[in-house]
Amino acid sequence: MKKIILASKSIDRKKTFKRLNIPFETIITDIDEGYYKELFSNPIELVKEIAKAKALKAKDLLKNRNMEAIIIAADTIVEFKGKIIGKAKNKAQAFQILKSLTNRSHNLITSVAITELNDPKVVVDYDCTIVTFLDLSDNEIRNYINTEEWKGRAGAYSIRDRASLFIKEIRGSPSNVIGLPMQKIFEILKKDFGLNLFDT
Repeated sequence: MKKIILASKSIDRKKTFKRLNIPFETIITDIDEGYYKELFSNPIELVKEIAKAKALKAKDLLKNRNMEAIIIAADTIVEFKGKIIGKAKNKAQAFQILKSLTNRSHNLITSVAITELNDPKVVVDYDCTIVTFLDLSDNEIRNYINTEEWKGRAGAYSIRDRASLFIKEIRGSPSNVIGLPMQKIFEILKKDFGLNLFDT
């Protein structure tokens, strides 16, 4: 069977695959996301291009390995009132992001790019989930930030952890909020790559 390569350093994405008992290997693709942010102001275009770049970088890094493999890459951003919100660089930024999202709804957009190591085809798709926060006090936000969950996460929160305490509503794919729209991945792998995840 073809290997599945997850091109990601995200702990949450790895946990999702492990929880679903999907056998996989990981590869880290350090691409310059800032370069793409300069080129694309549309959030959907941006996440699609970054996910595609990650998949192609992984393919390039693995090109000398003699194996059959499917590469899955992803990128997640938060969009709020037309503004793209990525990962906070420090606690002050995390506070400002969470403060802006409190008691409001935002769009969490994840794109996936899937390719085969020995095939030029790349399939790119995305999903959007609407997430609504409860009304948080400044002190509650600071206490949450002290958990360190904001680090490395779009929107400065992790739905699988203590942020679940203040997420009022999710409209759309729950797995998308964690960083992998699994229903999209399932459909793409089955339709375009002949791989059914139930067979893994």
